[in-house]
Amino acid sequence: MFEGKASPLTAHGIARAVDTLGVEAPALWAVLTVETSGCGFLPDRRPKILFERHWFSRLTRGKFDNQAQDVSNPIAGGYGATGTFQYDRLAKALALDRTAALQSTSWGLGQVMGFNASKVGFVDVEALVTASQASEDAQLQAMIGFVQQANIAQYLRSGSWADFAHHYNGADFQKNKYDEKLDLFHKRFLQGPMPDLTVRTLQMGLMLLGYGGPGFVDGWFGNGTQKALIKYQQTTGLATTGTADVPTMARLRSDLNW
Repeated sequence: MFEGKASPLTAHGIARAVDTLGVEAPALWAVLTVETSGCGFLPDRRPKILFERHWFSRLTRGKFDNQAQDVSNPIAGGYGATGTFQYDRLAKALALDRTAALQSTSWGLGQVMGFNASKVGFVDVEALVTASQASEDAQLQAMIGFVQQANIAQYLRSGSWADFAHHYNGADFQKNKYDEKLDLFHKRFLQGPMPDLTVRTLQMGLMLLGYGGPGFVDGWFGNGTQKALIKYQQTTGLATTGTADVPTMARLRSDLNW
């Protein structure tokens, strides 16, 4: 459940975000990096999520607080491990109330909450989830929608990271130092280089095929990426070039139905 095509970010997706919001690419990449470490999918082709138990409690009016306190609790927290464990928590909530469970979960690159689906341009939360399963471009589009409806692109343009973090992550943003992290990564990307989309595509493909784990997708071609690439080339009978050559990328896209 929730596995999708999991297509990677494209130049078109980034350009659309930058143009729509009127921001510079380093600011956009800073947000993406802080929210999901720069990748919107898990190695099993499911979108990265975070299940929020206090939102589930609120949306169901506390109906399940006594019987399922781990997933329905008026007090925020109890998140546990990231990654697949969040889907274990979501599964418990789904069995109680599917719509509220999906609405109580943040989805994809921008970690947009499900209850914001209509605000960010989707018919309902099911449509947001379906889009999030398909591609990072769709996940990014949801993030664009949230920034637009909240009128906070201005803070990305001015570098007002505390203001942006407050509106995007909530009043408790300082607990996780969101503003400091955004500022740090923004400065890093201003210095350059920014993540390379071709390298990201390679890394995402390798990760989804089992050659890389969480944190593997960062847009920089390092030693770990090259080792995974060589292993893939050897396993598939491709020429072991250690580079993302045309035959390798074509085979990768074919294996993943991209």
